[in-house]
Amino acid sequence: MRRLVLPMLGLGLALLARPGWAQQTSRPEPRLPPPPAAQPPAPPALAAGPATAGPPAPAPAPRPLALPPSMQQLPGGGWRLAFPPGLDDATRRTLAEIGRRLAADTTGRVSLLSQVREGEDVSTARRLSLERAIEAKAALVAGGMPETRVDVFPLGRTALEVDALDILPPGVARPTPP
Repeated sequence: MRRLVLPMLGLGLALLARPGWAQQTSRPEPRLPPPPAAQPPAPPALAAGPATAGPPAPAPAPRPLALPPSMQQLPGGGWRLAFPPGLDDATRRTLAEIGRRLAADTTGRVSLLSQVREGEDVSTARRLSLERAIEAKAALVAGGMPETRVDVFPLGRTALEVDALDILPPGVARPTPP
């Protein structure tokens, strides 16, 4: 019997010494399916109540904006502030009200296009239009308009030859010259 055991033991040791034998006999780990995608939470259950009659009432229209003499409504939307007289107290209050309404009722960016008629020097005209636009922006921000939503465009002298600042709400295009 001893003669049989030794050769068998030698054969077992030879198999163990063979590379890759341990991997061949081990079983691969079972692969689990991927976890299910996260589902959005279900909407809360609505209590069964009496049905409402008709559609909801529309929101009340905002009261009309009283514009000071230095401002006018633009035909396509927006407002034009004429210089002179420029930014007096009544105009600042109106701009603050416009800023409040735009901040509450719209999303998007408001554009301020400032242009001047006066001045021979292009640089002086550009600086003057920038000053006016920054003042108007400050008045809109004082009314609640986020300053990051107001874009300033100091145009300097233009072919229109007007002293004006146009306030264009989101979605309103620049007025075309007559």
